[in-house]
Amino acid sequence: MAKVTAGVAVSHVPAIGVAMDTGITEQPYWQPVFKGFEFSRQWMKDNKPDVIFLVYNDHCTAFDASCIPTFALGCAAEFTPADEGWGPRPVPVVKGHQKLASHIAQSVILDEFDLTIMNEMDVDHGLTVPMSVMFGEVDKDAEWPCLVIPLAVNVVQYPAPTGNRCYQLGKAIRRAIDSYPEDLNVMVFGTGGMSHQLQAERAGLINAEWDKQFLDDVSQNPVKASQITHLEYLRETGSEGIEMVMWLVMRGALDEKVTEVHRHYHVPASNTAVGHLILENHD
Repeated sequence: MAKVTAGVAVSHVPAIGVAMDTGITEQPYWQPVFKGFEFSRQWMKDNKPDVIFLVYNDHCTAFDASCIPTFALGCAAEFTPADEGWGPRPVPVVKGHQKLASHIAQSVILDEFDLTIMNEMDVDHGLTVPMSVMFGEVDKDAEWPCLVIPLAVNVVQYPAPTGNRCYQLGKAIRRAIDSYPEDLNVMVFGTGGMSHQLQAERAGLINAEWDKQFLDDVSQNPVKASQITHLEYLRETGSEGIEMVMWLVMRGALDEKVTEVHRHYHVPASNTAVGHLILENHD
C-alpha cells in the first residue's frame, strides 16, 4: 500500500528561484536563506520519496480571471515549467504519476470534495521553487528525483477556501493515498506564504511573531491552525498571507501527532518571510 511518510511546508518566493538560476545564492543577502535548506536537501536524499503530492497556487499562468478553480488536480503525464514573462525557469519538466493521481481524483471526489481535473497544465514558480530548494540545482535536461502530483489551490481570487476546508481536504487525500495498492513512499508538500503584502499602503508587511506562532501550530496544534479565519489572515499577515491555508492541506494529510525534524524561518527574502517545516509521521 502507498504510505504518506512526511510533510514539507515551504515558501515559494519567486526571487529564490531567480537567485538559484542566476548563481547568486552565495551572496550575503541570500546565504542565510539557503543555509536553512542544507539540512533539508540532505534529508531529501536520505528519505527520497517515490511521489510528491505538491499543493501550490498558480500565479495567473495556467489560469486567469476567466477560469479560477478552487482545487485543481494535475492528472497529466507531465507538466511544463511556465513562462511567467521572462522565459521558463531552467529546470526539468515535471513528470506526474497518472495512476495515483487518477486514484486520488476518484477517491476524493467520491469522498464529496469537488476537484477540477487538469489533463494539461503548465506549472509556475509556486511548484518549481519548492522543488528546487528541497532538491538543489537540477539540470533542465535531467529529471527531478521523483514524480509529482500537483494540486493548485485558489488563493488569488476571492473567495479562497477556508483553512478548515483545506485541512479536511488533506485528510481526504490521505485516505486516498492510503487506499492505493502499490507500495509507494509519498510526501506531501504545502507551499506559499508566509506573511506578505505586495501592494497598497501595507506593501512589505511581515509579521514575524504571527508567522512563528503559525509554525508552532501547524506542527503541533493543526486543528487550532485550521480555524484561523480569512479576516485574521488578512489583518495579521497581509493580502497574500492567505497562501498559508495550503500548508493545512499538507498537515491534514499527516498523522495527528508528528515529529518536527527541521524548521527554518528567515526575514527577508525579496519582500516576504521564508518559512519551512519538515514533519515526519510516527509510524
